[in-house]
Amino acid sequence: MSTPALVGRRAAAAVRPRAWARSFSAVPVSEPTSEEPSSGKSCVTVERDGELAVVTLNRGNKYNALDMDMFEGIVEAANSIHGMTDVRAVILRGSGKVFCAGLDVKSVATNPFNTGKLLERPEGKLVNLAQEVAWAWRELPVPVLAVTHGICYGGGLQIALGADFRFSTPDCKFSIMEAKWGLVPDMSGSVLLRELISIDLAKELTMTARVFDGAKAKEYGLISHVSETPYEDAVALAKEITTRSPDSVAATKLLFNATWDAPEARALELETEIQTKLLLPPLKNTMASASQGLGLPKAVQLNFKDRQPEWRGTLEGTPFEK
Repeated sequence: MSTPALVGRRAAAAVRPRAWARSFSAVPVSEPTSEEPSSGKSCVTVERDGELAVVTLNRGNKYNALDMDMFEGIVEAANSIHGMTDVRAVILRGSGKVFCAGLDVKSVATNPFNTGKLLERPEGKLVNLAQEVAWAWRELPVPVLAVTHGICYGGGLQIALGADFRFSTPDCKFSIMEAKWGLVPDMSGSVLLRELISIDLAKELTMTARVFDGAKAKEYGLISHVSETPYEDAVALAKEITTRSPDSVAATKLLFNATWDAPEARALELETEIQTKLLLPPLKNTMASASQGLGLPKAVQLNFKDRQPEWRGTLEGTPFEK
């Protein structure tokens, strides 16, 4: 499992019942707060901002540290978005002073069965629960943009790495901190890191548990964009992406995730397979793209529809495919 939280009061001896709910808003979502969830408030929320879904890690008083409720809530939040066919992009952020401080060891250790729940891989699944909090974002057929601030340690960093894009403040602190506790990154980090940085840098940062800031993370290639306004910048990119076909965006995510480290022959084969799917009827979103690309008058341009069924994603089996 990944890095313990830096601070936090001792959790109750028994694991609390799962607390998760979705809240929806027709207006732009508010800035994250540091208010701690209570029995009537979820530790992970999903709000709607038009075509965007905004997922907030909402355990700010505990630095959004990962207890069992958080593990389950993050996965459920990602799974719920599979059914929202009108969602075009996801913003993933943390409430309060930080994005996520990593594993809440004190809370997880209160129940001896929790380790098994996190590490045991269910029959037929690619990932276990510990890995799924990061991997679930890759399986969504829409782009996911993580926004980090404060600190982003251990499991928190791996969750951010599961997103398609990462936006950060310059002073956000990052660390692959598992070595501090005699552990290795085990929340999909072995796969997510290799797509972004060289093997020697991955080993160096993991073996030393070095803490580095957002500017250095950008230099390393772990962060996509660094600014004083990462949330606004993430929303701007998300809205820019929504001007393109939702089918082609889903197809692009699948293409690059599936081929980045694949043999050339397989990559070229999959490229053709995906393109062929996009060219098969009903072609609604492909035709809408063509009408815009050809510069047809606004009055006769076609509008994008929700993602077509083959690009809506599934909760089981190969992502995005029926």
